[in-house]
Amino acid sequence: MTADTAPSPSVDARAAEGFCRDCLAPLRASERRCQGCGSPRLARHPELSRLSIAHVDCDAFYAAIEKRDDPSLADKPLIVGGGKRGVVATCCYIARISGVRSAMPMFKALKLCPDAVVIKPNMEKYAAVGRDVRRMMLDLTPLVEPLSIDEAFLDLTGTERLHRAVPALTLARFARRVESEIGITVSVGLAPNKFLAKIASDLDKPRGFSVIGAEEAAAFLAPRPVTTIWGVGAAFSAKLAADGIRTVGDLQGMAVTDLARRYGAMGLRLAKLSRGDDDRRVDPTSKRKSVGAETTFDDDLASLQDLRPILRRLSEKVAARLKALDMAGRTVTLKLKTQDFKTATRSRTLADPTQLADRIFAAADDLLGREPAGPKYRLIGVQISELEGSRLADPADLVDPGATRKAAAERAMDSVRARFGLKAVETGLVFDDRVRRGR
Repeated sequence: MTADTAPSPSVDARAAEGFCRDCLAPLRASERRCQGCGSPRLARHPELSRLSIAHVDCDAFYAAIEKRDDPSLADKPLIVGGGKRGVVATCCYIARISGVRSAMPMFKALKLCPDAVVIKPNMEKYAAVGRDVRRMMLDLTPLVEPLSIDEAFLDLTGTERLHRAVPALTLARFARRVESEIGITVSVGLAPNKFLAKIASDLDKPRGFSVIGAEEAAAFLAPRPVTTIWGVGAAFSAKLAADGIRTVGDLQGMAVTDLARRYGAMGLRLAKLSRGDDDRRVDPTSKRKSVGAETTFDDDLASLQDLRPILRRLSEKVAARLKALDMAGRTVTLKLKTQDFKTATRSRTLADPTQLADRIFAAADDLLGREPAGPKYRLIGVQISELEGSRLADPADLVDPGATRKAAAERAMDSVRARFGLKAVETGLVFDDRVRRGR
């Protein structure tokens, strides 16, 4: 999908019936290729001019950024993820041909694709690119509802006069702008509601532009598995299968009262979504619930001397993400996974919201110190929840002036790191650990 400068109103009126996805020229009814540039990538749909709800999803986001920054990776299979015992955060489409998928254990991914280049995630870099894409979205409409760092819903209703184009063409321009200015690609799903838009954006990746109209929604959904419906996971789909319900069409053939009787409130949702009905609005005030970071070790660790520096680094990552989001949180949660895959979480709620690594680490470290000695851990993580804006975060401590000085010192460290990189300034705990390990 590409974009161009704003065309004249007459061109936009014709483009509403269909346009080339590469040069944005309007189409004639019978064209199979663009008469202007010869591209076969055409956008044409009977409802194209009437739809304004979109889901935009960046293609293989982390991997795309790494390939952008290192052109030598362009034609190589690339996996972004942890060590041998970690998981795949994302992978490029070349690696996906071999069967590699997100959340797959690294050992399995490397067995499927032994020639893959593996890069550890750089969340700060990805968050910065995500913010750039988000700003471009907000240039289209204030109604942007983020779902994650690399995807969001947009409502472009009523923006035709502002952009001198129907929403479909405005989104096409946006996709080209992202590609030319940021150097990554996005896929767009356009539909009458959020549920269908989310499905549409995944139909033609990468660089996709797919449309699902209201009139075709029920027929389009009917042959698809029940897991297509938001909220139907493995456990619930097994329950539905036991009741003889395997496809969305099976749900469409059932009475609303029967679904409600069997499955309660979820049954009412199934009845609506199975027919493509979704009245949820695009909500720009929708808030994320938590910010976290975790790591899986190559070798199990048990010693506090080994675990504490790692926990400090993770706390610094969480703090950096909070600051980038201009948010703060109250509840700190420590996550531990033992060598036999048992997961434990411990939480503490702070008196005031924070976005400081020092306070996050202090709470998590105290929780870690209370754990019984002995178990070996394969994973440790820290998360902060009960998020809110940063305006009231970390008030001056009149009882402990030292805490106020630490907060000021951390903000000074942030300024240095922003200019010279994350390792320009390190805390004593992290530095001593690096020296101890000879890194």
